[in-house]
Amino acid sequence: MPKFNSFLKQKRRYQAIEPDEILIDAANLPDFDTSRLEGRIERPIGSYTFRSFLAVLCIFGLILVSQLVNLEILKYPALAKRAEANTLSQTSLPAPRGEITDRFGAPLAENIVAENPASTTRLYPLGSAAANLTGYVSYPKQDKNGYWYQPNTKGVAGIEASENEKLAGVDGLRIAETDAAGRAVSGSIIQDTQQGQNIRLSIDAALQKELYNEIANRSETSGWIGGAGAVMDVNTGELLALVSYPSYDPGVMSSGEPKQDVERLLTDPRSPFLDRAVSGLYTPGSVVKPFMAAAALESRIIDPNKQILSTGSISVPNPFDPAHPSVFKDWRANGWVDVRHAIAVSSDVYFYEVGGGFEGQPGLGISAIEKYMRSFGFGAVTGIPAPGEQPGTIPDPEWKAANFNGEQWFLGDTYHTAIGQYGFKVDLLQLVRGVGSLANGGTLVTPVIEARKTGTRTSVPISSGNLEIVREGMRLCVTQGICQALAVPGVHAAAKTGTAQVGVKNEFTNSLVEGFFPYENPRYAFAIVMEHAPSGTLQGAPSVMGTFLQWLVANKPEMVQ
Repeated sequence: MPKFNSFLKQKRRYQAIEPDEILIDAANLPDFDTSRLEGRIERPIGSYTFRSFLAVLCIFGLILVSQLVNLEILKYPALAKRAEANTLSQTSLPAPRGEITDRFGAPLAENIVAENPASTTRLYPLGSAAANLTGYVSYPKQDKNGYWYQPNTKGVAGIEASENEKLAGVDGLRIAETDAAGRAVSGSIIQDTQQGQNIRLSIDAALQKELYNEIANRSETSGWIGGAGAVMDVNTGELLALVSYPSYDPGVMSSGEPKQDVERLLTDPRSPFLDRAVSGLYTPGSVVKPFMAAAALESRIIDPNKQILSTGSISVPNPFDPAHPSVFKDWRANGWVDVRHAIAVSSDVYFYEVGGGFEGQPGLGISAIEKYMRSFGFGAVTGIPAPGEQPGTIPDPEWKAANFNGEQWFLGDTYHTAIGQYGFKVDLLQLVRGVGSLANGGTLVTPVIEARKTGTRTSVPISSGNLEIVREGMRLCVTQGICQALAVPGVHAAAKTGTAQVGVKNEFTNSLVEGFFPYENPRYAFAIVMEHAPSGTLQGAPSVMGTFLQWLVANKPEMVQ
């Protein structure tokens, strides 16, 4: 017990040692490692440090709050749209282009659809034979950076260009939602494609191809640089064939391949991109004689039985040099001819005299010639819905003065105009339209190229009796005259040929023919021109039309009967 009490007393005498009692002044203990803070007295962090740290935290907080306000409130609408757009992809769905067909539905321009609709290509079954009508397309194009500077297929020439809006249709639109990896997770079409309209032309594909082949073959074998041809319904104006040669392959021009073929077409001196059927202008030569005959009959310059003698030429006194009269030659001495036979044998002397007058025979004169020629549609565009047509020229004193430094008009100018020479210029459509009015009894019909359409109609101021006389002369040309290349068994055609000298020295010639069939009940008019062969070339437009009529008899007998 005393021991225990002694222990408690000793324990009560124990006192805890304070920290500062065991920390000895570092100066007195030089052996401390000061780099480890040994021997130093720790002091508490000052209030300045805490205030500075708190200020920095406040600044960062303000920046964070302001950025949150900017993103979540001020820029929310724009950023929301961007976020949505980043998850949606838009794809254009090309609309199928409308087809171009002939009057029976045979394709002239159709689509070849690949697995990828954007790579759909255009096929032209008739190729160059109908290129002047169909034209061609230009496919979508992008630059080297992938930017689509031409996003759609568009027409470049012909119907493809003039009716591009109808043929193109309306593209569709597909929207697909993608995940962060770019994988489509859902999608829908929000705008359906609308296929382009089909366009049906009045053209008969079989006739188009055959007439093209005949003109091409004759050009290659006889040295013509080109030609053009047309066949038209005389009542409706529908064109069943409208050919221009040489031409181009529309498939090659659309694709741009092969490049050597494109380069050859672009550098061809024969101008394959010129639509000779619409834009070509030609000196008509003797094909104007039926129209001159109709004008002379209507003006009563001649009667149907009036005969004029052609000895091979006529001479007109020259008031400036009486010793040297002006001589106007016929292409041969045709003897005594009336109006029907004058058309059949193409007597130049006959039409010199009825055009300008000679001795006791009065003439129409240039003013009346111009008036009647315009009534048949010459000197003006026909109105066909195709670009590039030119009005042509009917020469008169004003035209000569304007083009030849004010020169006056002479009687010889009237003579040459009366046989389709001098400055007379026509296009193929004017010829086929004009001869159609002779065939149908005096109605000038505007040519059309769309099926089941009728061209505008205008009356020609020529009596039906006088038109009948002209038709008889054109039929006589085939049966007895200079148009016998068209005397094809199985079809009764009426026609008139023409030859026009061209070149600085008349070293080249153009060959023309116009007419209609069947003679007894005219339904179709035609006109063909073969361009620029050496003078004296015999196989020209009449040869082409004769072979074409043979093909019609064998393959389209319903047209010739």
